[in-house]
Amino acid sequence: MRKEPGFAYRAFLIVGDVAAIVFSFAFAYYFRTHIDPREFYFTTGMGDFVASQALLLPIWLITLTSLGLYSRHVLSHRSVEYWRLFLASIIGVMAIIATYDFFAVGNPNISREPLFPNRAIAAYTIVFCFIVLVAMRTIIRAVRQFFLRRNVGLIRTLIVGDSNNTTQLLRGISPDSGFKVVGVVASDKYVPDEWRKRQYSDLKTAFSRLRPHAVIHTGSKDIEATNKAAVDHHALYYYSPPEDSIIVQSGKVEFVAAVPIILVRATPLSGTAKIYKRIADIILGLILTILAAIPMLIIFIIQKIIDPKAPAIYKDTRLTRYNREFPLLKFRSIKPEYSGMTAEEAFEKMGKPELSEIYRKQGDYVKNDPRYTKFGSWLRKTSLDEIPQFLNVLKGDISLIGPRALQPVELKDYGDRGLLLTVKSGLTGLAQVSGRRNISFNERRALDVYYVQNWSFALDAQIFFRTVASVLHHVGAK
Repeated sequence: MRKEPGFAYRAFLIVGDVAAIVFSFAFAYYFRTHIDPREFYFTTGMGDFVASQALLLPIWLITLTSLGLYSRHVLSHRSVEYWRLFLASIIGVMAIIATYDFFAVGNPNISREPLFPNRAIAAYTIVFCFIVLVAMRTIIRAVRQFFLRRNVGLIRTLIVGDSNNTTQLLRGISPDSGFKVVGVVASDKYVPDEWRKRQYSDLKTAFSRLRPHAVIHTGSKDIEATNKAAVDHHALYYYSPPEDSIIVQSGKVEFVAAVPIILVRATPLSGTAKIYKRIADIILGLILTILAAIPMLIIFIIQKIIDPKAPAIYKDTRLTRYNREFPLLKFRSIKPEYSGMTAEEAFEKMGKPELSEIYRKQGDYVKNDPRYTKFGSWLRKTSLDEIPQFLNVLKGDISLIGPRALQPVELKDYGDRGLLLTVKSGLTGLAQVSGRRNISFNERRALDVYYVQNWSFALDAQIFFRTVASVLHHVGAK
């Protein structure tokens, strides 16, 4: 799922909405003080007013998101979008006033000056927010259409299935839809002559040659197999019900070339949610990196004192979203002679191959593991060996919360590999707070898959606080 129809479009909408809202605040103030002929009796400057409003922008984004204003379904219906933008303008102003008043009551650190120095400014803000939001979105939409019609940003799409919908999609999909058909897997009966050169007999060949970003599956056969192939190749999976069995799901069905299609997501962590999660990772990652700066410096110095020639920080190749390899940063805890080896390779080198079986049976753990230094064992027990990964979070290699970042060899024979790698790996996750090393490899993978399929911000928050408690009490640490 490297690309999603309208993902970049929605990202630009968020940026445009923020700019539109800030501009509306400033223009409402200017309109009241320079254009409205009535006298006014307040001294708050425009800079202070706009700055105070800008601090409450998250409330506006929550309001816009709650009203579905970044949803593909809403964005495809202009009248619905405009009505909800009007509601958002009213609710947004009322919400920030209520929030400000709530936190200001009894708090000596917050000024008791009203958030809007004049009621007219609040009314003007509502009007200007609606007008400017509509105008900004119209401009962004026009720019998007300009690029789509020049085949920029289109989603490479594979059509699969024996159905009349296959024929209709092949003949009717236009750049305005955001899709670009690159191939088809279907019987000759449903493939127009002009598409025969891009017709494939099986999914495996089509995926290996075309590398599509999305699959639209028509008909009713091989649904599970096609869905699994899409997940394994990190492609979006759309299902187009046969003409005689249309399933109506409000807010789920969209139409492409007059054909109904339903997006079946492998994980809720997609679209706008990925943007918000990345923003949260940057903010929290930066805070945690600053807090951990001194401990990291101290550990680095101790490592160099103990073994001046060995690197203090170890880079381990791991997997993250879309099967991408990256160097995971950790303070070195393993003796230099075993660095970069798998557990099996290290035990074989030291002449103790029997430990390999014990290691895997006990959930990747052996008591008094001979690979580790004494200081390294302490770092692992306190989880301090993990703190350089805050830099991985800031870089975007991993998220603070997610499935454990595994070595390529660990996922070699894993059945749900494609599903597990639909989201970024995490510094911590559901498996870690459910026992860390006290549960088996298969149990940890099952928990990671559950996280992928049931992700939510509430689940992330729960895992974050459980991680703090686990680290402080050394739960599962060995």
